[in-house]
Amino acid sequence: MRNIIASLDIGSSLLKLVVGEINRGKFHILLAQNVESQGIKNGFIVNQESFNESLNDLFKKANEILGIRIKKVIVNVPMLNAKYELVEGSTTITNEEYVVTANDIVRSMQAAVYNKVPDNMELINLIPIMFKVNDDVITKSPLGIGAEKLSSKCMLITAPKKGIEPIVKVLEKNQIEVIDLALSSFGDYEELHTKLTDDEVGAIVNIGADTTEVSIFNKGVVQSGEVINMGSSNIDKDLAYMYKIIPSDAKKAKEDLALCHTRMAQPNEYLEFEAYEEGKIKINQYEVSEIVMERIKEIFNLVKKTINLLTKKEISYIIITGGLTEATDFELIVEESFGSIARIAETNEIGARNNIYSTSIGLIKFYYRKLKLRNKEFSIFTLDEQEEFSGLENKKGISENSLLGKVFGIFFDK
Repeated sequence: MRNIIASLDIGSSLLKLVVGEINRGKFHILLAQNVESQGIKNGFIVNQESFNESLNDLFKKANEILGIRIKKVIVNVPMLNAKYELVEGSTTITNEEYVVTANDIVRSMQAAVYNKVPDNMELINLIPIMFKVNDDVITKSPLGIGAEKLSSKCMLITAPKKGIEPIVKVLEKNQIEVIDLALSSFGDYEELHTKLTDDEVGAIVNIGADTTEVSIFNKGVVQSGEVINMGSSNIDKDLAYMYKIIPSDAKKAKEDLALCHTRMAQPNEYLEFEAYEEGKIKINQYEVSEIVMERIKEIFNLVKKTINLLTKKEISYIIITGGLTEATDFELIVEESFGSIARIAETNEIGARNNIYSTSIGLIKFYYRKLKLRNKEFSIFTLDEQEEFSGLENKKGISENSLLGKVFGIFFDK
């Protein structure tokens, strides 16, 4: 049996599905697929029928590629109005050996969250910050330590149910089980962090289609977050308005002609489009790049203000991810706006070398790390399904060198 996990990243522009296997601590992409997202606005379902069509299209393509049906996924949920709260709890060690077990860790964390989640909110995650053994030994990994008492300090993250339940219901209607919920920022940090970020205070910025999410992390633990109602689709709207062209042509002008900075833009490079009432027009690279650059500058200025509102601590790093970061000369506008403190994300997993997948890949790694804390393993496929899948891989010439795993549910029963 193999450690195979799937994650679904629901965006306003794209739905992204990644299936990965973690073998001896190394991550391998088994599938990375995306389709155009319909019926989603700012991360929320606004048209259930359209969203369902996009979802079916995505899973149909993924299932055909894998040769086996995906029935379980981790899902990202809207970050808007999410709440972050430090909580503490403790438990006594009752086993005969007086050694901390995975169950003791869970009980201390459950005590920390007891009666802390309002009826209108959903528990998204409970992230352990530290554990205290016998009121004196502080550790991040208490498993196996001799003790009579275990205390935990955690970050509790909740989000409004009204934004989550519709997503879960649509997936359930399609016979897809949600094994865990998470904010996109959890995945982004897990995929993009370094030894430096694990010891510092910084920000993760994800530029989506409709929104830009800003999250503050302190030594690897999320502290707060905010959503800016502006994203890459605003660039499309700017170009459509300025040149009086249809949205699809505006998107084409952005992706095929524009640069993110005017420094390297050429006025003699152009594309032709059909404009309303004006017939064919020529759009040159310098002018369109200027429009794009100004909008990105506006987003970055809002990011700076948001970071200052979210934390008074000195920021050591800013990591920027999202599909827009793949655009030509994006690094120039980042450097000009933030200086050396900021860097562009680098999602380099073989099979998904694009920042649109940073959240999806990271969510799998984040879930796996939670499982390790409980000394558990997990796979989205049953033993029989994994035997079938291994046979399909062999036919395709893919190695089946993997560890065995055990099926395990979500971190907390909900």
